[in-house]
Amino acid sequence: MAISADQTTDINDRQGWEDETEQPVLEKTPYYCDGPYYWYSITSKKHYFIPSWWNGTKYKDGPGGTMSVSVTKAGTISADVTGTVEAQTNAIIAKAKTSVSVRVGASATITTGHNYSHDIHRNKYGHLQYGSWGYKVAWKKYRRVGSCGVEELGHGTATLPTSETGWKFWETSS
Repeated sequence: MAISADQTTDINDRQGWEDETEQPVLEKTPYYCDGPYYWYSITSKKHYFIPSWWNGTKYKDGPGGTMSVSVTKAGTISADVTGTVEAQTNAIIAKAKTSVSVRVGASATITTGHNYSHDIHRNKYGHLQYGSWGYKVAWKKYRRVGSCGVEELGHGTATLPTSETGWKFWETSS
């Protein structure tokens, strides 16, 4: 089935893309009688824009008019894992690849040459920030206790970039 141009959405036109609340990942608390001694579980996910913070990737302009920008530097946006216990970033990313999105990764490299333009409403200031359209996930770390018991060792969150990068636009009054 063909899709006309007025039915498609530009990858950068993502108003409302970020979730207001976390979406649960349907995964039961594990009950292991055998298997790994330690493991991770992803308990929730949320669409999340992960901004790049190096020079040349954040702009403000206005009031009114049009903003035209381009990425002029290359850089990397990396995953950030926090929690109540030491966690293996690679294990959390691997689990998120299987239960959240195969596009999740440890980092996303941004290359030069991405141009973008957006109109700013009259008497408003436009903001553009370059980054990755990734995820914020909640995770738990478990260990097997005895022959069939399970103990939660800790939990935390991680911001995980994907290879989908682009400009996020928003407006303010000042």
